[in-house]
Amino acid sequence: MSALEVRAKSVDEVAAVMRDASAAGKEKGVRIRGGGSWMDAGGQVDAALTLDLGALGGVHEYTPDDLTISVGAAMTLGELDEVTRAHGQWCPLLAWGDDNGTVGATVATGTAGPAAAALGRPRDLVIGLECVDGAGRTLRAGGRVVKNVAGFDLTRLMTGQWGTLAAITAVNLRLRARPVVDESFTLRSAERDEAVAEFARGPYAPLGCVRVAAGEWLVRFGGNRAFVDEATRRLRELGECTATGEGAWHAARRDKRLAPAPRLERWKWDDLSMRLKNRFDPAGVLNPGLLGGRVGS
Repeated sequence: MSALEVRAKSVDEVAAVMRDASAAGKEKGVRIRGGGSWMDAGGQVDAALTLDLGALGGVHEYTPDDLTISVGAAMTLGELDEVTRAHGQWCPLLAWGDDNGTVGATVATGTAGPAAAALGRPRDLVIGLECVDGAGRTLRAGGRVVKNVAGFDLTRLMTGQWGTLAAITAVNLRLRARPVVDESFTLRSAERDEAVAEFARGPYAPLGCVRVAAGEWLVRFGGNRAFVDEATRRLRELGECTATGEGAWHAARRDKRLAPAPRLERWKWDDLSMRLKNRFDPAGVLNPGLLGGRVGS
């Protein structure tokens, strides 16, 4: 646990904290915190200071006609869903866990969810972002419209880096129109898991398919009426199929027994990763130790 905590109220304050820490060296390591959901997600962080980004939320820009939105990193998944629902849209991040998880943490950890195969993982949904690296430099990559791919590689690099290269402060996301029909079902079947998995990859692929118990799956379909009806008919060929409410799907997302354990990939400290770390965090102050070792000049 860090001895000191700072709650940044602006991107400039984040940058100032990073510059001070970088100048002080490794003994002033900084632990990045958004909503706090991932603080114990694996890997011991040895930091003198915790930088709380919880004040950097809100909608920066929302253009429903373009199906894009720019938000502060501290916006929660629940808030994002509420804002976009009002326009008949959604952002299918739908990460495992409750709706108090932040957009920034979801992107920084690369956390997907049960709908990722059908709707995209964080790297598929982020079209741009703003971040502050370990030297206190504010970086902006990508854009606010889907067709703008400038800086796309940097955007992908910062997605899933667990705050070891930069602290994400804002994210630009692609949205989807909410399906006209959105229905969930409980499937009870003696079929092997492989048969259900094959169905989920087929022409009637659901929005999500979660194994909730032995021989039991929660399946969610979205689309027009004809598609959902036909997909449900095909699903019934695998076993007993019972309609359930949308709440069951969200409950499954929040069920820690179903969610996979946080997967924290350790860096392979080869020449490329060393160059990246030293480029974006030359003093090695960002989340030191989280990815297996303190690296820096």
